[in-house]
Amino acid sequence: MLDIKFLRENPEIVKQNIKNKFQDEKLPLVDKVIELDASARKAQQEADNLRASRKKISKEIGALMAQGKKEEAEAKKEEVNKNAARLEELSTQEKEFQEKVKEIMMVIPNIIDPSVPIGKDDSENVEIEKFGEPAVPDFEIPYHTEIMEKFNGIDIDAAGKVAGNGFYYLMGDIARLHSAIISYARDFMIDKGFTYCIPPFMIRSNVVTGVMSFAEMDSMMYKIEGEDLYLIGTSEHSMIGKFIDTIIEEKELPKTLTSYSPCFRKEKGAHGIEERGVYRIHQFEKQEMIVVCKPEESPFWFENLWKNTVALFRSLDIPVRTLECCSGDLADLKVKSIDVEAWSPRQKKYFEVGSCSNLGDAQARRLQIRVRKEDGSKYFAHTLNNTVVAPPRMLIAFLENNLMEDGNVRIPEVLRPYMGGKEFLGE
Repeated sequence: MLDIKFLRENPEIVKQNIKNKFQDEKLPLVDKVIELDASARKAQQEADNLRASRKKISKEIGALMAQGKKEEAEAKKEEVNKNAARLEELSTQEKEFQEKVKEIMMVIPNIIDPSVPIGKDDSENVEIEKFGEPAVPDFEIPYHTEIMEKFNGIDIDAAGKVAGNGFYYLMGDIARLHSAIISYARDFMIDKGFTYCIPPFMIRSNVVTGVMSFAEMDSMMYKIEGEDLYLIGTSEHSMIGKFIDTIIEEKELPKTLTSYSPCFRKEKGAHGIEERGVYRIHQFEKQEMIVVCKPEESPFWFENLWKNTVALFRSLDIPVRTLECCSGDLADLKVKSIDVEAWSPRQKKYFEVGSCSNLGDAQARRLQIRVRKEDGSKYFAHTLNNTVVAPPRMLIAFLENNLMEDGNVRIPEVLRPYMGGKEFLGE
């Protein structure tokens, strides 16, 4: 959410930002906010004048009563009563105007970083850099569920009977591999100096609206019937929510946390053949990283976060590339975002396995996460998040890139301690 003062003073910048995000239908909202904000401030000013007048008249009444001028005092009291009715009316108007302003401000997108490429959708994202040599073996690579089935490691049919489409059973060495990757990612991030955390897997509506846009919430979140609770779609939501309504001492920054959680997503819409199996699912597990920091430090942490993901994938011998998300592909709260994509030798192309985002002070402003400087002044923190690893999708990249011609799967050295010392799946 933008600072209302910034919008008030820079309406054309806000409008151009909306155009850059190809959301022209939101352009009238800027003028509407300015109009409502002016009405709210006008009501506030009149109310403040009445409060000052009431204070002055109250003193006059006391003086008149002391002088025995009862009739004049009663006339003044009547004036106070009239002002009280108008003051109540103005207070109601001010509150209504402010609520309408906040409602619209929650829809107006955050100002994107000047470095973000302008583009309409993800087809216009820009490749930045490749890490590792993408290779295609001279033998055929089966679809990932076929590789898993070879090791009796997946049962989608049974999961469909139990929970419906978008669910799965992982078993045996494949299930163990899944857990091994999560454990390795946890230790990888702890070694990077991040504090490990297991957060709540449900969050209240005020946290949901604090960390994401209404559109994202509708397309992603599952609501618990009869409760003010939502299942998390990613642990960054409850991790950022941890700091709601807090004042952090500046000397305590940055807050660097890595978290494990299951995640639940609606995943609305039709999906192609390449999104079967465990690619696009309603339930998965994930290791995440978040940072709460000073505004001037968020560019540094942004670079640091996505590089952690690249390093982890490369340690597992998986080639990756980074893509700069264009303006039209950025969610409304994001200032800047980079996707990390893993190489699929079967498809001969890259696919998304993680996303790193700098949200500026948008989440902090919504959630009231403030920082107190040594002189006592306060400001809103910056928040960032990034996927360390989400194993179901990561398993696809892992299995394809480590599959051998004999059908076994090589286990990279860094993962072997988590797999009981095994060098190959199938041994």
